Amino acid sequence: MAETINVLCYRSKTLSNGEHPLMIRVCKDGKKKYVSLGVSVKAEHWNFKKNIPKPSCPNREQINILIANKKIEYEAAIVKLKSEDKQFTVNTLNDKITNSVKPRTVDETFKEYISLLKEENRRGYMLSVQQVYNSLIKYNRHLDIYFTDLDSAWLKKYEAWLRNSGLAENTIGIRFRTLRSIYNYAIEKDIVQSEYYPFKKYKVSKLSQETAKRALSKEDIDKILHYQSKNRFMRLPVDLFAFTYYAGGINFVDIANLTEDNIIDNRIVYKRCKTGKLIKLPLTQQAKEIIIKYQSPNNPYLFPIFSA
Repeated sequence: MAETINVLCYRSKTLSNGEHPLMIRVCKDGKKKYVSLGVSVKAEHWNFKKNIPKPSCPNREQINILIANKKIEYEAAIVKLKSEDKQFTVNTLNDKITNSVKPRTVDETFKEYISLLKEENRRGYMLSVQQVYNSLIKYNRHLDIYFTDLDSAWLKKYEAWLRNSGLAENTIGIRFRTLRSIYNYAIEKDIVQSEYYPFKKYKVSKLSQETAKRALSKEDIDKILHYQSKNRFMRLPVDLFAFTYYAGGINFVDIANLTEDNIIDNRIVYKRCKTGKLIKLPLTQQAKEIIIKYQSPNNPYLFPIFSA
């Protein structure tokens, strides 16, 4: 049996102010479920034949928007359940709508996400998210707002504020890509519905600026690799650069965290601190010689970075 979603003025119940509550009625398999919309109208302001507020109804436009949104919400839930080939009743459908979104502020979500990154030991990205959080606090004074407040107009104002603060184009782009990631996380955790996603209209891709290439020439790299110094504080950074070169471009944070456990079957095996992705690289003879040079029984790490 097809489902029907209607909104009606519940005349059988009269509130203390003389108004009747508006109810959404869900019908399926001969069963009916009534759910209050949280608003009420007087009988003379309701068209009972068409089940719509009369032109004379106070706040008519807002009530119509509320009704339309609620019907869309129920209809979308029905389509989703059917697409997943799931059986449902009027009660389980209503439970899905009621529990589909867990209201949480932007502030709470940012703090939860930062704590998650800290637990995953993704310190570099965590600091980047924290930086965006601090920027938003400075801009908006607080983040006790909901993700539905972050519409395209709000994002444009934030972009203008960042520009007036003197930030470079690519820096602004990083801010917005991070904010977009938080919004996607909020959708994933059912904190906000995907229909409110503002980045369909507000394109982050426009916030990028091509920079001049700054790659070193082969000659410059050779000069660094063959640089000689007896000063260990000068020699260490040169050796770390050489190790990066010989180890497939491994970044500094990952180098700093390497231990003997990361050397397996003549390979360097590690998880990137930034992404958590497992990386396996062949251990070249040049890289091995650099590791041997800094091995110490007093340091669990391959290089004396944390203790240097």
